[in-house]
Amino acid sequence: MNAWTLSYDGFDPGAERLREALCTLGNGRFATRGATPDGLTRTPGTYAAGCYDRLTSPIAGRTVINEDLVNLPDWLPLTFATPGCDFFRPERPGLLDYHQELDLCHGVLLRTLRRRDEAGRVTRVRQRRLVSMADSLLAALETTFTAENWSGPLRVRAALHGDVANRGVARYRDLRGDHLTGHATGSRDDLTWLTAVTRSSRITVALAARLDAPARPEVTAERTAVTSDLVLDLVQEEPATVTKVVALVTSRDHAIHDPRSAALRQARRAPRFEELLARHAAAWDGLWRRARMDFTDPELARIVHLHIFHLLQTLSPHTADLDVGVPARGLHGEAYRGHVFWDELFVLPWLNLRFPEVSLGPLRYRWRRLPEARAAARAEGFDGAMFPWQSGSDGREETQTLHLNPASGRWLPDTSHLQRHVGLAIAYNVWQHRLATGSSPPWCVELLIDIARFFASLAVLDEPSGRYEIRGVMGPDEYHTGRPGAPSPGLDNNAYTNVMTVWLLMRALELRHLPIGVSEREAERWDDITRRMRVDFHDGVISQFSGYADLAELDWARYEGVRRLDRALEAEGDDVNRYKAAKQADTLMLCYLLTSGELRAILERLGCPAGPDLIPRTIRYYLDRTSHGSTLSAVVHAQVLAEAEHEESGKLLGEALMSDIRDVQGGTTEEGIHLGAMAGTLDLLQRRYLGLEARGDGLWAEPMLPDRCGGVALNLQVRGVPYKIDARDGEMRVNGETLIRGASRIVTFERGGMNMTGTGDLGRRIAHHRERLGLTREQVAERAAVTPGYVEYLEESTGSPSTDAIARLAGALETTVDELLGGAADRPPGRGPAAAAPVLEELDEKECLRLIAPGGIGRVAFNGSHGPTVLPVNYQVHEGAILFRTAAGGPMDQDLRTGMQGVEIKVGFEVDQIDEAHREGWSVLVQGPAHHVSEEETAALIGADVSPWAGGDRRLYVRIIPSQITGRRIHGL
Repeated sequence: MNAWTLSYDGFDPGAERLREALCTLGNGRFATRGATPDGLTRTPGTYAAGCYDRLTSPIAGRTVINEDLVNLPDWLPLTFATPGCDFFRPERPGLLDYHQELDLCHGVLLRTLRRRDEAGRVTRVRQRRLVSMADSLLAALETTFTAENWSGPLRVRAALHGDVANRGVARYRDLRGDHLTGHATGSRDDLTWLTAVTRSSRITVALAARLDAPARPEVTAERTAVTSDLVLDLVQEEPATVTKVVALVTSRDHAIHDPRSAALRQARRAPRFEELLARHAAAWDGLWRRARMDFTDPELARIVHLHIFHLLQTLSPHTADLDVGVPARGLHGEAYRGHVFWDELFVLPWLNLRFPEVSLGPLRYRWRRLPEARAAARAEGFDGAMFPWQSGSDGREETQTLHLNPASGRWLPDTSHLQRHVGLAIAYNVWQHRLATGSSPPWCVELLIDIARFFASLAVLDEPSGRYEIRGVMGPDEYHTGRPGAPSPGLDNNAYTNVMTVWLLMRALELRHLPIGVSEREAERWDDITRRMRVDFHDGVISQFSGYADLAELDWARYEGVRRLDRALEAEGDDVNRYKAAKQADTLMLCYLLTSGELRAILERLGCPAGPDLIPRTIRYYLDRTSHGSTLSAVVHAQVLAEAEHEESGKLLGEALMSDIRDVQGGTTEEGIHLGAMAGTLDLLQRRYLGLEARGDGLWAEPMLPDRCGGVALNLQVRGVPYKIDARDGEMRVNGETLIRGASRIVTFERGGMNMTGTGDLGRRIAHHRERLGLTREQVAERAAVTPGYVEYLEESTGSPSTDAIARLAGALETTVDELLGGAADRPPGRGPAAAAPVLEELDEKECLRLIAPGGIGRVAFNGSHGPTVLPVNYQVHEGAILFRTAAGGPMDQDLRTGMQGVEIKVGFEVDQIDEAHREGWSVLVQGPAHHVSEEETAALIGADVSPWAGGDRRLYVRIIPSQITGRRIHGL
């Protein structure tokens, strides 16, 4: 299996729409579905980022306004005809071979076919297609014809078609989709052109095409199409090539006078196909160097490459300068009408660590719509900025008022605009970008503060309970739109919304030192909300919302395998609101976005029960009541289960990875890929399985890669510092530093470099300075404007506070940030608690060999010329021996030589892994003779991958043959 290709054999009309979505080509500015250029069964679609239009439709006795990402004129059409025959269509008889292949590495769609006509003539066709990543206005289709058993004239017809509409989603077909009007066509010199205008947004779209061919075409211009016909004189087995180069320009583009003249200039200046391809491939090569995420397992690698590919086709460096958000279905189809939801929550964290300039673009899209969000909040009687659940061109609420249930055929009221939590997703992404880059533009801070103001104004103090409540909203679940029998839609105290509001207000309070205009009175109220927000509980778990405990249990056996319970129940005359059933993660989104320590700290701040079993119980409770009616569901649940339930997490990870390539939701991928799920799987593999996450004090690395994932290599950057990550066999190397599975480390970026600090170091430094000053946790908390529970959490676990929190803690403890983070000392003062009931365990030889097998850092001990000597080396276990490199003629070389042929020195070699915080760990001692590897044998060891500890030109290999292996482990019960 090739990890860089997605291949299909045979032409299958029934699967064509799925192939079209998965074989879409784009560059972040526009994209074209992988439709055939010549088929009858095709759903062509070309979509430009941010190109929206509104239309009005009569539906179920009401007038509905819908805004769509417009399907633009079709530039693909190109077909051929042998003498006396009709033009080729792959659906018709005579198709001998058919193969389609998407080259993920270079961004090229390849199609090959062989067709036998009615006279027995066999023609071979090879096509290559690209949408240029180097020249964002250009696309091209190269077609090579070869007559296998005949010679003669071949007719070729190429066209630009403007008579297209938004018809790619069956359930929208009662809505108007004829967004293009005012068509015009023509030709100039050797170019053809077509223009059209969107009906209400008045965006002009222009396409210009150039045919590079051995013959001159004859052009026919009609109102909505322009066609070029030419004849190739084919000679048997001599290929003839026709290349169609197209420029697509809209009136939204920069640096143009008018779209038509710009498109004509671009098409005329465009290079020939081979140069276009070379520039395009070079641009993709640059993207892949930054986006590298290579797994040794070829199937996993292929899916990961596919997900990265489609993510970068939707959001590329070309997108960074556009005023566009993150469309939930990419630029790959018309599902969700091309709208922007909350999916950026799953998309931007992965981009932040590779393309922070790109991920800043969707945040700027939100900021530019801040006035609209402020007006929406004021209209509802709230402060700050209320962002819409569905956004499009100008930031107004685009959520439909009616939606069609395909299971019943009924149009139903849609209240999903009550999902106010979209604002929390925007604020979370602002904060994540700040963590990844180390700073935030002032407008990003403004965005976060205005969202905080809105959610603070949503919170109403309930006097009897003394708790703040948020009423009349919907959570991420989407099945529950209101309480059964309630007169109005919406739910009270959705746990996800309430807890993330607390999180947001705490982050906003951390930014008080910035000139953001937050008054003391406002800050005091925010702080009060973070201590008295209401969160409900039932059956020992967090309640999804107030009254959730009163709902009925669903007969899950009856609806086994049904993912869209809302549609199935409504078709039966029932209502999913009556049941404890979720479409996707809701309460468990808290465990997706927050660490268990962060979530417990917030609950403790609120005075809520947060025992050690609360989160695991809550996870299991809701997982058992979720139908996974969204591709995001498997992503979230795989992540929250990753630490504790590896096997179940792995199954959900498998579903998430295959959700689009296998269309697990049944017919949805053909309407456009699920961008959030694709990016979410990348973030899942990186953040949970590799334990890599940007936090306030650096890059958190906690490797726990499952064996079944094989090895992985990736690149990322945090605050401008590049990191090369290599993980395999339970070991991770970060820029050459080795971490063992389960050993949490912080990779900080101090003084422009990198410093590794072990688990618990920060907590012990905080405890040391607190005790030095004779302060209680409560006193430190008061000084640092945090809670005592948070101080306790930092001292006793591997907490990772923000930069602002660290600064306040350093001030409270009368020390510096540098010293608190460990920049002033090799190891922190103080000792961690010893393991409970420490046990010394003797290890057998088999276990010792297993522990040292991954290789890494060890110590060689021997009697040297100056007495006992211990030196660290980087080693590998190779064919049962310990192998390392040193410098020929150096001290180790000289001390390990006896001067007597055949006589070697017996040495000791030790490898250990010690957790100094908890006084646990293991140590393995190998004893045996050390051999200098001869030059004849060295060639066979080149593949052993032994890098010298000290670097440099150290070519002498030394091999230790074990004669005795012993080991011990110290651990607690």
